[in-house]
Amino acid sequence: MTHYMQLLADNQPWNLILFMAIPVILAETIAVTELYLLFTRKFSNWWKKVNSIAGMMVGVYFVGVFIYLFINAVIPLTLGGEWRGIGDIIAVGFYLAGVIPLAGLALLEFGLIKKGKSPEEKLKTHAIFVAVFLIVAHIAMIFGMLNPSILGWKQPEILQQNMGMEMIH
Repeated sequence: MTHYMQLLADNQPWNLILFMAIPVILAETIAVTELYLLFTRKFSNWWKKVNSIAGMMVGVYFVGVFIYLFINAVIPLTLGGEWRGIGDIIAVGFYLAGVIPLAGLALLEFGLIKKGKSPEEKLKTHAIFVAVFLIVAHIAMIFGMLNPSILGWKQPEILQQNMGMEMIH
């Protein structure tokens, strides 16, 4: 299993909630409200407020997730040579790359980028950030669910032996 899937499977249900449910629920909230805003072009209503709050929350939250996982997973896995092949690296890398569009959403909502632009221009940028996040998140999920051996990773012999012993007991 990739480290992406292992992260979500470990410490149930907390890792699944912290690293998948919270960011996905906020991102899906943004996507749904974004569709409403794109179709109606009404920028001063409840939908826009929910969209803005979710954008701020997910951006700030995911920056924290990124920092935590970079320090506690990426650096140790890299220094220890423990990556499980290219699929593992792609899964974790694309998951963490989600910080770029999500932080962008937060910066946009906090008014730190695109100052003075029209609501339509901001909505266009917002929609691009949402689309980029959906793309990187789905690439992470696809590669994360893939058995690393399909892309050529060979499990170290000692692990194979240990797994054989576990199956006997």
